[in-house]
Amino acid sequence: MSVSDAAEKAAPSGPEQRDGRLRGAGYWTVIVLGTLGLLMAINQTFNLEILGFKPLGNAYLYYLIGIFLAAAFLAFPAWKGAAERVPWYDWLLAVTAMVCAGYLGYHGLTMINYGWEFEAPPEATVLSGILLVLILEGVRRCGGWPLLFVALFFGTYPLYADSMPGFLWGNQYTLPEIIRAHVIGVESVIGIPMQVVAQLVIGFVVFGAALTATGGGEFFMNFATALMGKSRGGPAKVSVLSSGIMGSLSGSVISNILTTGPITIPTMKKTGYPPHYAGAVEACASTGGTLMPPVMGAVAFIMASFLGVPYAEIVIAAFLPAVLFYLALLFQVDIYAARRGLKGLPPEAIPNLKETLKEGWPYLLALGMLIYMLIVMRLEAYAPYYATVILLGISLFKRKYRLNLKRALAFLQDLTTSVANLVAILAGIGLVVGGLSYTGVAGAFSRELLLYADGSIPLMLIAGAVTSFVLGMGMTVSACYIFLSILLAPALVNAGLNPLASHLFILYWGMLSYITPPVSLAAITAAGVAGANAGRTGLYAMRLGGILFILPFLFVINPSLILQGELTKILTSTFTAITAIWLLSSAMEGYLYRIGVLGWPARILVLVAGGVLIYPELVTDLIGFGLIAAIYLSSRLLNFPAVTVGRVPVNTTQRTGETS
Repeated sequence: MSVSDAAEKAAPSGPEQRDGRLRGAGYWTVIVLGTLGLLMAINQTFNLEILGFKPLGNAYLYYLIGIFLAAAFLAFPAWKGAAERVPWYDWLLAVTAMVCAGYLGYHGLTMINYGWEFEAPPEATVLSGILLVLILEGVRRCGGWPLLFVALFFGTYPLYADSMPGFLWGNQYTLPEIIRAHVIGVESVIGIPMQVVAQLVIGFVVFGAALTATGGGEFFMNFATALMGKSRGGPAKVSVLSSGIMGSLSGSVISNILTTGPITIPTMKKTGYPPHYAGAVEACASTGGTLMPPVMGAVAFIMASFLGVPYAEIVIAAFLPAVLFYLALLFQVDIYAARRGLKGLPPEAIPNLKETLKEGWPYLLALGMLIYMLIVMRLEAYAPYYATVILLGISLFKRKYRLNLKRALAFLQDLTTSVANLVAILAGIGLVVGGLSYTGVAGAFSRELLLYADGSIPLMLIAGAVTSFVLGMGMTVSACYIFLSILLAPALVNAGLNPLASHLFILYWGMLSYITPPVSLAAITAAGVAGANAGRTGLYAMRLGGILFILPFLFVINPSLILQGELTKILTSTFTAITAIWLLSSAMEGYLYRIGVLGWPARILVLVAGGVLIYPELVTDLIGFGLIAAIYLSSRLLNFPAVTVGRVPVNTTQRTGETS
């Protein structure tokens, strides 16, 4: 079966069958809500004043919250038993959310002019309280119980902050005061996270949904297969490349696995990769997509807002670390295939590269235009809409990719559910931001961390890594990043570290929970697709993605890896980092190019060589390159180990695909 055939087989049979819960009135209501929200976002971004309507300031944010929170109640069930239908109480919650948010939006200008945050009419406080409860329920449905507990704890923190000891002490609020501060104030529910979604992220969700609806996933899968399918272990390399491209555009780890995984994982299994290894490859590749420019998900836009820099700077800084991560994955799957003699795909299963590019050039053009407008023209708010228009306009002239009614409805449903999920989660995370801001605890925490670390940067980085990792287990990446950018990032910056590198450090360590047991949500999802043991898949995903444990320390210590500094330093650092990644991958897989399978003494030496090359100093570089030169020289002189390139020695031969 070709890639396109597999994609067609995996596609839903009709618009209403894309989600078992959304059918009938629920389905069409979500479509209408999504259309209304999209039109409002376009109207606001381009200042069109459609029918004379242009909500000002906070009114726009409240209207979006009402629309997409209502969609979240219809699209995401309250419990497993409601997964096949929309019960009456979800309709009630959806209507209530729109009424409460609509009231606040209608009085948006009044509440600013008359300071409703401090004193408001009774009905405004009551409706704000109801909306707050609905937001917490939306967080539970879309982010899970752990995220709900975090939002609830920090959201209510001002109620008892004056009873907390030491630096945890803060200003106290009464219940009506904290309700008004959270919902009517500008630092909580409608704070920076929600502002970023409303002003920037919706446009990129539109672009990603349009790309998928017009067949972009199939094109990028075929493109990756044409490039790498023929090489040894080709299906795994196709998974790495295609998942990286699609993940960079969608910004979603789980949806990426569910989109590309049903095609890549069975193909890997057919060519000799065991199910748990195939699942681990897909999990790591999809996780890295959220770190890969140009889109990177909502968190990158939030980072740009927190740092006060153009989004293009985030894209440029994140590029090289993401490339290094994918190089590490490619090295490992290639070395795994070389050691076990795995082959690539048969010629008949590999699309012609020229024909693939001929058919799919609209996607590359739209992507190129998006990158150009982001980095060169700095049109962050407008770029995704222009790129989407280009993509849809060209697709009208190509019957295979034309946006017909079925694809248009699928586009609107994907758009609505994606934005609804973001709005529900980030509105709740706003409670965390607001609780820490109103009590003043955030600044005190950073000062205490600096005091306890006593100026030790390694100690602060280790503490930051552990904190990010633990919080990432129970929170989404956006939630984890927002929380730690308030508490931890200021301490790292005040210690003298590069601000952009410090924020990327937090982001990378928060991402690790996707591939690290016991949570390893990406690995569990991929294991379900692969039919493999979830725990074993998680352990292999942690091993394959091991470079993620190292990369954050690399670019914090050496900002040239985020493309800051002199060109010669950037080039030198890039070369040594690539060499280090290759050696570490070789040590983990126990195989070195031009030598073969490594015994444990040589394996340890290769690991040491890669380890010392990580640290950017002349002495460590000389030691690392000297060790690897000695290993190659000794293998020539002493015939150690006695293997030829690409073959496994007789005494270590295993069944194809079996782990060592």
